[in-house]
Amino acid sequence: MTRATIQEWTDTQVVLSSHKQRAVKYQVYRDSDKHFLEMRDANDEPIHTLELPEGMKLDKTSYEVLLRYVLLDVVAA
Repeated sequence: MTRATIQEWTDTQVVLSSHKQRAVKYQVYRDSDKHFLEMRDANDEPIHTLELPEGMKLDKTSYEVLLRYVLLDVVAA
């Protein structure tokens, strides 16, 4: 199986701590039998690609909540 887009690139503002925001864009795709959420910053630089657990099907709002937690973890590292 080849790569298939589940959700096209979506621009969003992620609220971090202390009301700070970060402009990011993300897409969700399937590659073979695995699902991924890929994040990039406003300059189209990669931030992180997260492999979603098997069977995890979310809606757009849930992806954005997941983005916030991943970004908080990446910023803290």
